[in-house]
Amino acid sequence: MKQFLITGGAGFIGSALVRYLINETDHRVLVVDKLSYAGNLASLASVSQNTRFAYEQVDICDRPELDRVLKHYKPDCIMHLAAESHVDRSIDGPIAFIETNIVGTYQLLEAARSYWNAMADERKKSFIFHHISTDEVFGDLHDEASFFTETTPYAPSSPYSATKASSDHLVRAWLRTYGLPVVVTNCSNNYGPCHFPEKLIPLTIINALAGKALPVYGNGQQVRDWLYVEDHARALYAVVNSGKVGENYNIGGHNERKNIEVIETICALLEELAADRKPAGLTNYRDLITYVADRPGHDQRYAIDASKIARELGWTPQETFESGLRKTVIWYLDNPNWWQAILDDRYHGERLGLSQ
Repeated sequence: MKQFLITGGAGFIGSALVRYLINETDHRVLVVDKLSYAGNLASLASVSQNTRFAYEQVDICDRPELDRVLKHYKPDCIMHLAAESHVDRSIDGPIAFIETNIVGTYQLLEAARSYWNAMADERKKSFIFHHISTDEVFGDLHDEASFFTETTPYAPSSPYSATKASSDHLVRAWLRTYGLPVVVTNCSNNYGPCHFPEKLIPLTIINALAGKALPVYGNGQQVRDWLYVEDHARALYAVVNSGKVGENYNIGGHNERKNIEVIETICALLEELAADRKPAGLTNYRDLITYVADRPGHDQRYAIDASKIARELGWTPQETFESGLRKTVIWYLDNPNWWQAILDDRYHGERLGLSQ
């Protein structure tokens, strides 16, 4: 039994990882999350009463609090998911991304280094700092036959991806300069239960049910590789459990889809699963699709080569895009209280934007 410390554990991917660790392993889990707009303890409700679960409301930029938490809980590994992650928000207000993704990662690395240096030798050998990042640090792909690999040069396009690239570089520097045992993963677009409502897939589901426009950036031809979040959680556990210190692992779903195809598939699923919830006067959910001006610096295509993690750690995704998307739509249909509370409490009726 190990003690895991999960930063950003009340977020979308973080909460899926926490639920996996509590439900599928015997490990203890500490969630460290400041509960920004995207943090939601309701996503952890199913495991919050477990005796192996603990939560601390801490900002990763707060070094004294990080030191306190590390000293008290004595984690065997740190899995760092806390980040500002919404591209549109980074365009409107990049400073928050610089503070959390760069300064926060620095503070966490320094706290972890101090904690690790004070460990007894045996525990020191097994400690690992796992930094979870994104494929957006690689920029975009113009060749339809090419894929992001672990050695693809960084070329971030947005303030979000630039700050994530910065945090990746910091993590690797702390390995080379100070010897801190780290591993880095870069994942493709996630989707699934408990996804924050301003992201493409949940936004499309929720807007469709409300009879609102389904906005599509530009011509909708942008391609993303979609990874079901529970598959990602399994991959993260495989890496922290069996990955090699100093290595990078790309994690992808092998599910490339154009944005417009994603929206059209959701509409078709809603026609099948929620025809009786269609707003009055609406003939087909697809009629709500609306094209809007493209956003600045919008990357055209992301695609992950995940052969390394399959070859070395034996991980492959269990869900196809069709099976995972069906599960996702059903979850949102079955859990309106989860997303409606976010709309009511966080937005006070304001119309959500979109992030693709």
